[in-house]
Amino acid sequence: MINNISILKNVTILYAEDEKDLREVTHQILKGFTKKQYVAKNGQEGLDLFREHENEIDLIITDVNMPILNGLEMVKEIKKHNLNIPIIVATAFSNKEYLLEAIDIGIDKYVLKPIDISKLLQVMSQSLLYHELKDLYIDKLTNLPNRNRLKKDLEQNKNIELMALLDIDEFSTINDLFGELNGDIILHELANLLRNYFDSSDFTIYRMDADKFAIVSLNKSLEVSSFYDQCSSFADKIEKDALCINEEEIDINITIGIAKGDGSRAYKYTQRVINYARAKHQRIMIYNESFNIQESFEENIKWVKQLKIGFKDKLFKAYFQSIVNAETKEVYKYEALIRYITHDGKEIAPAKFLDVAKRTKLYPNIIKIIINDSFELIKNKNKRVSVNVSFDDIANDETTAFIYDILEKNKEYTSLLEFEILESEEISDFNEVTKFIENVKKFNCSVGVDDFGAGYSNFNLLTLLDIDFVKIDGSLIENITTSKDLEIIVSTIANFSKEFKVKTVAEYVSSEEIYEKIKELGIDYCQGYYFNRPVGYDSID
Repeated sequence: MINNISILKNVTILYAEDEKDLREVTHQILKGFTKKQYVAKNGQEGLDLFREHENEIDLIITDVNMPILNGLEMVKEIKKHNLNIPIIVATAFSNKEYLLEAIDIGIDKYVLKPIDISKLLQVMSQSLLYHELKDLYIDKLTNLPNRNRLKKDLEQNKNIELMALLDIDEFSTINDLFGELNGDIILHELANLLRNYFDSSDFTIYRMDADKFAIVSLNKSLEVSSFYDQCSSFADKIEKDALCINEEEIDINITIGIAKGDGSRAYKYTQRVINYARAKHQRIMIYNESFNIQESFEENIKWVKQLKIGFKDKLFKAYFQSIVNAETKEVYKYEALIRYITHDGKEIAPAKFLDVAKRTKLYPNIIKIIINDSFELIKNKNKRVSVNVSFDDIANDETTAFIYDILEKNKEYTSLLEFEILESEEISDFNEVTKFIENVKKFNCSVGVDDFGAGYSNFNLLTLLDIDFVKIDGSLIENITTSKDLEIIVSTIANFSKEFKVKTVAEYVSSEEIYEKIKELGIDYCQGYYFNRPVGYDSID
């Protein structure tokens, strides 16, 4: 009884056999069961056919003893191109030594001569089904077990308790810079490095997806601290030694999350901690219940829902905090800050929801609300207002189109609108920012940089961008009265800005003492709780 041979009807095979009569008879039979056949008289001819038609060939049947190049030598060459292609060897019972070698080089099945056609067809279908199943569990690029295999192993092996998840930092950027082909080479090389570094008797390596790999400990006595040291050493090696790809050296960095737990729990924890590690800018981190990651997830889920409700029910409002002249304490302008006002009137600050809004692509709605509310204050109460824009806003065509459109519609008021570009967020394209500044200045808007000095290395912005003011980062201001170093930095920023005729604003001015120090250093404007907190539209005269 032959089962499952229907699978052969869409299959293209390569058949290599030097005995003419056997070759012709077998070929005629295979014609009736397979889609297409390439037939070779020896191993070299078979290898040439494979190289020419590799993308078509699904399965190989080969004799062992053939002239020019024997079947096993042909298979070795083919395996260099395609490690996973199903291969069946036809051999005489007397050739036991060849059979052992065939098994050693990864032959799937064998049939004995004289060939029983029914058995050959059965072996062919079994081999294809095996490889179809194998593809479900093996990653083709790295030949490592994949996510499906890990999930199955976690279900079947209750002894798995300790594992790590590893991924390459900014891998999408690597693909953009060097191309996806080189990206695949990097993944393949990293897989080999993992295999070589983590002994297969103690660890199993899996490729999860994209640039993620899992390292699972098979040693129940391995301590978390020892595993951490081993992973840390591997990370050191990766960062120290560049990968050589097509004679080019490519540096990569990795992030690793480690967790311990029974099977699936360890896997779940590694997924959580690797994201947490990246958010905290840590190269390697061990999961700890004290991180409250689960609570964070639940809070994020809650806020995704709340954001959607907020936009639908118009619960987001701009609040305004005054910015005063440092000499006179008179209000010069207001900064617009987003607030979420619940149905029962509770005011919620952006720290609770802004990051979630950015991650869920809902943030562009917020900048629209801020600008619309700012124009209400400008038009109805003749106040100058400053709004924050991030580089993501500037790089978003929809957001900038909205900004330019609303400026066009409110031309007579745009001289009272200012933009603060968030310097603390990465600016990856200064041409985009320069273009934005040029466009809004056509409407007589002023432009400044927020969070200035946060990295102590941003003075070049004064030369790169056509800006009117800088807002000195609050981390430099809040402790300025107790730190001589901070005083020197702020003084340097003030003096440097004056050279470029750029005004300065100090935020986080929360006391008389800080205010006096800021005035002494020659800062132009102040903002902070010493003067007032952000208030709603109705509270501004």
